[in-house]
Amino acid sequence: MFRTLVKTSAVAVDNHTVNVRYFEQRTPRGARRYSAEIVLSPNDRIILDDDSVPNLEARTARLVPATLLSRTLARASAA
Repeated sequence: MFRTLVKTSAVAVDNHTVNVRYFEQRTPRGARRYSAEIVLSPNDRIILDDDSVPNLEARTARLVPATLLSRTLARASAA
C-alpha cells in the first residue's frame, strides 16, 4: 500500500517550528485513512493516524506543544 502526501504544514511553538506532513492511504477494503508525520528533529518523529485530516490537525495542535514541553522538562531533570 502506498501513502500519498496530501498536505504539509508547520506548527510554531515559542521559538520552535515543527514540520508536519499529512498522508492518505487506502485500506484493503477501500476506506481512506490519514496519517500525520510530525518531525521534531531528523531522528525524532511522531506518527498519528485518524479518519480525517481535520481531526489530525486538531490532535497535532494539542500534541506538539505538550511534547516539546515534556521533552524540555525531561532534559532539564536529566541534567
